[in-house]
Amino acid sequence: MAKKIASARIGTESSQLLKELNNSFPFDKALYLEDIEGSKAHAAMLAHQGIISNDDLSSITSGLDLILKEIESGSWTLEGDDEDIHMAIEGRLTAKIGDAGKRLHTARSRNDQVALDFRLFVQRQTKEIMSLLAKLISTFINISKNHTNTLLPGMTHLQHAQPINFGYHMMAYANMFKRDYERFMSSYERNNFSPIGCAALAGTPYPIDRQMTASALGFKAATSNCLDTVSDRDFALEILFNISTMMMHISRLSEELILWSSSEFRWITLSDRHSTGSSIMPQKKNPDIPELLRGKTGRVNGNLIALLTVMKGLPLAYNKDMQEDKEGVFDSVNTAKLSIMVLDEMIEQMIINSSRMESACLVGHLSATDLADYLVRKIGLPFRDAYHIVGNIVNLAEENGVDISELSLSDLQSVESRIQEDVMAVLNNRSSMNARTSEGGTATARTLEQIEKMQKWVEGIK
Repeated sequence: MAKKIASARIGTESSQLLKELNNSFPFDKALYLEDIEGSKAHAAMLAHQGIISNDDLSSITSGLDLILKEIESGSWTLEGDDEDIHMAIEGRLTAKIGDAGKRLHTARSRNDQVALDFRLFVQRQTKEIMSLLAKLISTFINISKNHTNTLLPGMTHLQHAQPINFGYHMMAYANMFKRDYERFMSSYERNNFSPIGCAALAGTPYPIDRQMTASALGFKAATSNCLDTVSDRDFALEILFNISTMMMHISRLSEELILWSSSEFRWITLSDRHSTGSSIMPQKKNPDIPELLRGKTGRVNGNLIALLTVMKGLPLAYNKDMQEDKEGVFDSVNTAKLSIMVLDEMIEQMIINSSRMESACLVGHLSATDLADYLVRKIGLPFRDAYHIVGNIVNLAEENGVDISELSLSDLQSVESRIQEDVMAVLNNRSSMNARTSEGGTATARTLEQIEKMQKWVEGIK
């Protein structure tokens, strides 16, 4: 029986069912680049420390470079009965360069090797997602710049509440995605430490230099405790959590886009490039992209819960359960990147129906709070008394089938005689929107400040 590379203790052929259960090669082959990068850095350190010869280093480096070219050209396909990508590459290397390939695994274990490869992957994908988020935020900024005077009803409980401008609404999402960016950045910095050199769990007796490999691979430093390092998957959990939170934000926006594009709202029109038709109803134009984005949020949430569940009962250090750490991350990362890109393209090309939005502001008595504030300032009423007076005025408007802003002065005075003619400007929805000048408010001037501040932030992270 030909022995597997990593099976010195096992004397019989593995059960075929065990092979199928144990085999991670079909999915962890995605880590081939990280595995080769990590192996080259490890070999360079071994040679620098005199643990392997410079001739061995030269053979290992050239062999790994050749394998990378083979993979990327397709001349060597990542298929076969190897149990994982690490053994596949090591076997290929040894077949090409002989004993030097067998020396590569000196002073390391698959435990720290897989921790390194996976962490490198997560760090790289984190940066890619951050870059896509920065572009998405810029798209929100550009939309907002053009719509700081476009009125629409701001809502609470999905009921018309107060008039805001559409640029302000878009900047709310820009702020959500900025927090997402900052979460990814925080995770990147917290997890930017190298696992390689920890070996199985307790370090190694070889005189290695972990700081050298950490620097070569772009890490801030080596990790501090090897027992923790090989059993740590916090970095994977963090990217899953960050993606789930980001996708929750995307889902909330998607829900609004679905509502806004409906016949009842018609506040926006999605481009034909980002809509689908019906197999039976020829008139239909369906918002499938935001619906899919909303649905994929459940998918990434499931990946997060799955890994949390895997990790919650594991003793230190490495356990084979942790082989379940990768597929969910790969799936969530791919879902996240595609979701950001398609969302960015869709909102950039959607048509904003400003007149429909503004007409909707005449439903729901959006300036009622402004009238209450007027009674407080002008007459000196306590706010709670003013609140009840305005409630009676709203009832009057409802009885007459008009918005509060459409009542005449005599109508208003029939409820509160001390109201004067200057109230009519207060009840105007555009005036109401622009009256909210407190920091972070919807007034056009304040919205422009928010846009400028966000624009400076985006420029600062490039």
